[in-house]
Amino acid sequence: MGLVSFSNHKKALALAAALAAGALLLGGCGGKKSGSAQAAAGGKKDSLAVGMFNAPDSFNPLFNPGIAGQFTIRFMYDTLLGMPEINNFTPHLAKSFETTDNQNYTIKLDEKAKWTDGKPITADDVIFTLNMIANPKVQTTKGTYINMLDGTSTVGKVAEGQTIPNLVKVDDHTITFKTKAPMDQNMVKSMLGFEVYIVPKHIFEKLDPATIANSEAATKPTVTSGAYKFKEYKTGDHVELEANDQYFRGSPKIRKVFLRIMNGTSLVTELKSGNVHMAASGGIGAVPVKDLDILKQDSKLSVKAVPSLNTQYLEVNNQVPEFNVKFRRAVTMAIDREKLCKDLYKGTAHVVPTIYTKVSKVYDESVKPLPYDPEAAKKELAESGFDTSKEIVLQVPLGNIQREQSADIIQQNLQAIGLKIKLQKYDFPTVLSNCKKGDYQMLLLGYALTPDPDYRDYFVPGGGSNFAHTDDPKLTEMMTQAASVPTFEERKKLYKDIQIYMRDNQFVTSLYENDMFIVQDKTLKGGIKDFWEGSLDDLQNWHFE
Repeated sequence: MGLVSFSNHKKALALAAALAAGALLLGGCGGKKSGSAQAAAGGKKDSLAVGMFNAPDSFNPLFNPGIAGQFTIRFMYDTLLGMPEINNFTPHLAKSFETTDNQNYTIKLDEKAKWTDGKPITADDVIFTLNMIANPKVQTTKGTYINMLDGTSTVGKVAEGQTIPNLVKVDDHTITFKTKAPMDQNMVKSMLGFEVYIVPKHIFEKLDPATIANSEAATKPTVTSGAYKFKEYKTGDHVELEANDQYFRGSPKIRKVFLRIMNGTSLVTELKSGNVHMAASGGIGAVPVKDLDILKQDSKLSVKAVPSLNTQYLEVNNQVPEFNVKFRRAVTMAIDREKLCKDLYKGTAHVVPTIYTKVSKVYDESVKPLPYDPEAAKKELAESGFDTSKEIVLQVPLGNIQREQSADIIQQNLQAIGLKIKLQKYDFPTVLSNCKKGDYQMLLLGYALTPDPDYRDYFVPGGGSNFAHTDDPKLTEMMTQAASVPTFEERKKLYKDIQIYMRDNQFVTSLYENDMFIVQDKTLKGGIKDFWEGSLDDLQNWHFE
């Protein structure tokens, strides 16, 4: 998500809001189903209905800040590599992705891969995609996924009019590239190989780079590469996808997919009725904890809980001078995070000191969270110099019931140390738009983190997911160094120091990491994996027994 400045986001954010305006309010009740959604419920052998409570913010493969948008796009666009398990990579568009020195790489594409209009997917498409991401005129959320490439900036950009050096077409199906230094190859494969969707050059080269987000190619894609093709988006109700019979990894066995938008309570009802066959999980389609036992008793459903990279945060706008480090520490120590885990998640959520969760391979147990300590919080609040007579608005996205309920507890905790907190609830696209623009004081948000621990996208100026608007030179330097060393063992040592520094400065308040609940029809073979981001790796093989 490597945009150069937040001031340039307005057009793309307006599009994101337009795509999903009023999504949860208009379509979240689940009581009425459109004709398409009813068809999905009726023909289970041929159609799959997936329930999620966040509307997709974008269908643009270059700009997709929201998790629901990323999930939807992965049905339609392929990446160079798949990753069904953390650091276990599978061939997708690339049949090989190799290096002998961890700096110079060779990619060989699968010659059978085609776009949905029948044209072959070639090295030209890959090189074009990477240069589009690096183009300073292009609004993108992929910059920090390619910023390891030689010649790019920290946010994955090159100078206007330039292209990425050492990115070479060897032949129609072979590409070579060079990283800035020898790097952990799992990081390169995870970021560039798995997180970057390849776009069709012959479609996107006709577009003005500055206005791609407003084009039909981004809002109603017709030429894609994945297992499914876009058919329709009914705002706030559902996305309809149809099988791509020319998909080079095999024609999908399920002919239609409906991604239905609804709140958590309706999701439970629809799962039990059979109108929805699978919860999207991953922070965008989780069933409420209080309903788990009800679902477990349903003989038609499979239900399990697994640890995850899913996390919930209280974002404090770091660009507001009054919200200094003392203020942010006071906020964190005022919140009874253990109570949130106990009362709302019944033991299926856990307090973590920073953005790094226990699933992360760099998580360090010796780094302890700031404690719940209202008296210490009052002291730090006084030292911050904040005027407690001022009201602070806490924005809360609708749809995730546990998150909505947590807002009430957080409000009470913060008021107990002398802050005046007003809750303001919005649909998710509105909150996402506000946080990108910096149009907020505090807000609640969830992240689905990448398995690689390079989270500069969330904390470096210009990072597309830097929702807290963090601009801390020391943190930027620490994260850049940790991403640049060649072995994972070296990186892990540096990430311990990062976790200590983040814990002490509280750029965001990590509320808790929560287990992921996988709920789906027992007859569905396929579906959500323990590593959520890799769930769609074998999408073409999903079927009902």
